[in-house]
Amino acid sequence: MDSAELFRLSREILITHGGETYRLRLTSQNKLILTK
Repeated sequence: MDSAELFRLSREILITHGGETYRLRLTSQNKLILTK
């Protein structure tokens, strides 16, 4: 899957994995940051 599809509507998406929620952000420098 291309990241452009994921970030088409927003620069941040929430991912639930193993009962935990993670935040995946696209920065202004076009880098990805995953935080819990």
